[in-house]
Amino acid sequence: MIDNLWEQACERLAAQLPEQQYNTWIRSLPPAVIEPGGEAAVASVRVPNRFKLDWIRTQYAGLIESVLSELAAQPVRLELALTPREAQAPAPLRRDSLAATAQVAVGAVPAAPAPAAVPPPASRHRLNPALTFDSLVPGRANQMARTAALYVAGAPGHMYNPLFIYGGVGLGKTHLVHAVGNALLKDRPDARVLYLHAEQFISDVVKNYQRKTFDELKAKYHQLDLLLIDDVQFFAGKERTQEEFFNAFEALLAKRAHIIMTSDTYPKGLADIDERLTSRFDAGLTVAIEPPELEMRVAILIKKADADGAPMPEDVAFFIAKNVRANVRELEGALRKVLAYSRFSQKEISIGLAREALRDLLSIQNRQIGVENIQKTVADFYKIKVADMYSKKRPASIARPRQIAMYLAKELTQKSLPEIGELFGGRDHTTVLHAVRKVGGERSKNSELNQQLHVLEQALKG
Repeated sequence: MIDNLWEQACERLAAQLPEQQYNTWIRSLPPAVIEPGGEAAVASVRVPNRFKLDWIRTQYAGLIESVLSELAAQPVRLELALTPREAQAPAPLRRDSLAATAQVAVGAVPAAPAPAAVPPPASRHRLNPALTFDSLVPGRANQMARTAALYVAGAPGHMYNPLFIYGGVGLGKTHLVHAVGNALLKDRPDARVLYLHAEQFISDVVKNYQRKTFDELKAKYHQLDLLLIDDVQFFAGKERTQEEFFNAFEALLAKRAHIIMTSDTYPKGLADIDERLTSRFDAGLTVAIEPPELEMRVAILIKKADADGAPMPEDVAFFIAKNVRANVRELEGALRKVLAYSRFSQKEISIGLAREALRDLLSIQNRQIGVENIQKTVADFYKIKVADMYSKKRPASIARPRQIAMYLAKELTQKSLPEIGELFGGRDHTTVLHAVRKVGGERSKNSELNQQLHVLEQALKG
């Protein structure tokens, strides 16, 4: 048996899997214990929580076994088991409908009610009551994060603690953590819940450092039942803040309080953060929120328009969603413009009205985005020559970026298929159509490709 078989397998998996998937599900696993067996060797891996165990078993176990077997030149069987801490954890018991929702979502078991406590005033929760699970549009982009959040809301302090949610700006991380807090308070009005941005925690540390009143800081944070903290990447380089947060973190986990954090990157990707903190961030469950796909963007627009008392035709929602791809925040901004324009002009919402309301946005896009710009941006991104876009070369390292550039040209410009084909070395329009359909179809299934396209679209739109 190869001594470093697991390390070799991880290197192979890192090359085969999208980076985000590898970082979330494989990278954080402890090394497997590999022992010889009769018909097959056994690779035993300890997994920190049930959610991660089930997901790896269903999504990656076959691939891991295949890679291990190939490297070992003999059959290798993967065995997954919970770490002792969770394996011995008592089964949670709950009594209400929210827990039932979580149970349906992730197979959760209800949790016992927490002892009564004196609830803090509502203003101290710092929660936005409008940000709930009901107002959150579910989709593939937030599926795992939403499912885990539902479980935490129904059974806080048990599994997936801490819950670490990461993703780009405006994708719904803040909405999700507010939803957990609001759901818990609805179920347990006496719960001690606090939401804050990382900068507020930094400010509290500075204030108490100046006053030498760290007991007050501990009293504020160490007695919570649920701490929700946004953008922990802002802790970077702030040693005293990190120390105090570490102390609060340990105190809350010790009393089985729950911690949910958000960040713009996964724990091990955080810069200038003490390793003892990042290792604890990664000890629970880490899930990503991705940019919303087209259908999800349409659903968001329709739901938010309905909530505003202005039902939106589906064709208009599709028009806006196709032209605003960056994130939910920009999508909401475009919606507000369209609704305001409709009210001020006293006209019904239509594609024509939306085009007029968003003319500045659309004109900027049309002015800045040309096929040549797309070709250069994609070529730079994938480290190929711009000339390769027009060439007859067909290796995957060139053909793939060329297809992506064709797809973006169709999505982001008003060029016809024959016009695009001509600008790609005189290719037939059927070649362009094949590329558009292929990349578009894969985008909905491949999170890595979706993320790459999102980055390219952001770069092209400035």
